[in-house]
Amino acid sequence: MNENVFRRVEEKYILTQEQKDLFFDAIKEYIEPDFYYQSKILNVYFDNENRDVIVHSLEKPTFKEKIRLRSYGIPTLEDDVFLEIKDKVHSIVGKRRMKIKLKDFYRYYEEGIKEDHQIMREIDYYFQYFHLKPVYFVSYDRLSYRGCENPNLRITVDQNLRSREYDLKLELGDNGEPYFDDARYIIEIKVLDAMPLWLTKALAFYKIYPTSFSKVGSIYKKRKEEVVC
Repeated sequence: MNENVFRRVEEKYILTQEQKDLFFDAIKEYIEPDFYYQSKILNVYFDNENRDVIVHSLEKPTFKEKIRLRSYGIPTLEDDVFLEIKDKVHSIVGKRRMKIKLKDFYRYYEEGIKEDHQIMREIDYYFQYFHLKPVYFVSYDRLSYRGCENPNLRITVDQNLRSREYDLKLELGDNGEPYFDDARYIIEIKVLDAMPLWLTKALAFYKIYPTSFSKVGSIYKKRKEEVVC
């Protein structure tokens, strides 16, 4: 296992195809493909029977956390995945994650066998305190960019957001029900400090404003509305 901890400012934007094309045409000279430019991201989110973690997040508290298991591409049991705690205070996002083989995650989840790491102790506390279990599978296709002069600036484009409440295992494929009815793109801008001027100018020119959008929270709300209807 190895552990990663980082914290940064993140803003999200939901764009149409036209907005996305205009925006990226305006900033193309300032960005370049990231090292992992194109990826398929698969997540399993954990919560309890009452969905307390998701409901708390949707109430827009000052501080919130969630736990997920993530892979880049469809893994086998022998592949590395990431077990993550993600927290947010206003626009400041922190992530503590541990790389672990998928089979070793199941040894922990099904048998309680874990290694003595700080992040693992935090995760285990959450699992025990909230009685966590897999509740949603969420996947999307991502393009990743970084600033040409500032590699700490990252811009990601997520599309084809989809989810399911069955087959809640990463190794069972990335199929799911689409969230959006048309072509929509979730843009995330991630910086360690302030956004560069060229970026704020492009956002302002095309009237692109940040929005509060949790992928798993939005999926939860949509499913609840469908059940009521």
